[in-house]
Amino acid sequence: EPKGLCISPGGRFPLYSNEGKPPKKVSRGRNDLTLCRVFRKKTCCDVAQTHPALVSIRKLALTGEASEECVQLWELLECSICDPNVGIQPGLPLVCSSFCERVYQACSNAYFSMDAKIQVLAPCGMNDFVCGRVSEWVPNGTELCHAAGFAVKQTGDKEISCYGGKASLDSIADSWGKSQSRVPRKAENSGILEDFEQWMREMPFREKVSWAVGGLVLTAGLLFASKRKSQSQRHKLAALQRTTRKLETRMNPKSPVSRAHRKGT
Repeated sequence: EPKGLCISPGGRFPLYSNEGKPPKKVSRGRNDLTLCRVFRKKTCCDVAQTHPALVSIRKLALTGEASEECVQLWELLECSICDPNVGIQPGLPLVCSSFCERVYQACSNAYFSMDAKIQVLAPCGMNDFVCGRVSEWVPNGTELCHAAGFAVKQTGDKEISCYGGKASLDSIADSWGKSQSRVPRKAENSGILEDFEQWMREMPFREKVSWAVGGLVLTAGLLFASKRKSQSQRHKLAALQRTTRKLETRMNPKSPVSRAHRKGT
C-alpha cells in the first residue's frame, strides 16, 4: 500500500471519505469531528467515524455503569481510528497490549453487550437485553480489545508501532499543545475538570501523559460524567421528596399533602 495515505480499516469502522488520500485538516461544518478533536488538524476521520464513537461513549457513561476512569480510557481507545498514524496503516487499528490492559482494569465492572449487527463487544445500551460485566465476557485486556474490534500488538513485538503506547501518547499530547481547541465551558463550570486536574497532579509521572490526554483533550467523557452526576442528583432529590411526603402523610393524616395523597390513590 502507498505510504502516508488513508486506508479504511474495515471491521466495524466506517469507510474513510478520503480513502487513498493523505490525512488532512477537518473544516468546521456538518462533517466536523464530533469527538477526538485533538486530531482535527491532521486525520483521516470525519463525522462518519466520530459519531459512532460518541454514541459508544454516551452508552458507557449513562447506562453502562462505568467509572469515570473507564469512560476516559474507553474514549481514548475509540479515538484511535482518528489518529493519523493509525489511519494510514492497513487493517484494524493496532492497539498496544499494555494499553488494552489498562482499559480492562478500569472497565472490568462496566456493563457491555454483544452488538448483534456488527458482532463486537460494546457498551450496554437501553435497548440491550443481555448485558454483563466486562470481566464476565473476557478475561484480560487483549481479549477485550479483540472483542471490541481492534487489533492488538503484544509487548514483545518492537518492530511495529501501536496506539496507546508512550510514543503514541506523547505525539497526541504534542498535538494538543499546538491545538487551538478548548475544553467546552460546560465542562469548566461543572467542577469536574478542576477535580480531575488535581487528581492528575497527584498521580505518578508515568500516568500523567495518558490521563492528560483522556481528561483534557478528549472531553466527551467529562461531559457525560457530569450529565450522569446531575441525573443521579435529580433522582436522589426526587426519592427524598417522595420519602418526605410519605412521612408527612403518616405523621399528619389531615395535612393537605395527606388529603392529596388519598385522593390520588
